[in-house]
Amino acid sequence: MDSRRRPEDRAATDAALDFVRFCHRRRRVGWPELYDEMCAVASRGLYHGWGFGELAEHGIAFGLAEMPRLAGLATQVAREEVERRGRPLAGVMAPMTMRSDALEEAPDEARHARVLIGTAT
Repeated sequence: MDSRRRPEDRAATDAALDFVRFCHRRRRVGWPELYDEMCAVASRGLYHGWGFGELAEHGIAFGLAEMPRLAGLATQVAREEVERRGRPLAGVMAPMTMRSDALEEAPDEARHARVLIGTAT
């Protein structure tokens, strides 16, 4: 972030990013579908009760001239989301050996090898 900006400008950027994050969490889509979600959220005042006017005061505008900035914020939020989730991690476990009496009581999915999917941190 540019340290030469006034504190009010940094706060507006933080509020703008929070708004885009809110919309992205509601509907995990990319640009331009996220733009549609942001318009819907603004028209209903779903984010802190803010409509288009309040969002404009916090650095979010929906006009054609503001599209590149808004798309940039959406890209930044999507990148943060990917980094937050981490990279996928998958592995295969060896089949379990069970006593014959336990095997009869075990659910079907417990009788076979499993694939583990998690997140590397």
